[in-house]
Amino acid sequence: MKLKQKTHSGAKDRFKLTAKGKVKRRSAFSSHLLGGKSQDRIRGFRKDQNVASGDENNVKRMLGKK
Repeated sequence: MKLKQKTHSGAKDRFKLTAKGKVKRRSAFSSHLLGGKSQDRIRGFRKDQNVASGDENNVKRMLGKK
């Protein structure tokens, strides 16, 4: 009998796969203590970032896609 791989619960909330197979994540440093950061910097936090290529395989494995 072959066991099913379970998706990592924390990873499914934090990461999304794009149509081309890249992994998107939320920007860090964007939730609190924003008073000391410039408005330009805070605006940049709104964009999603791509996961670094070295971490991509681990994240995909947690999502059950590899």
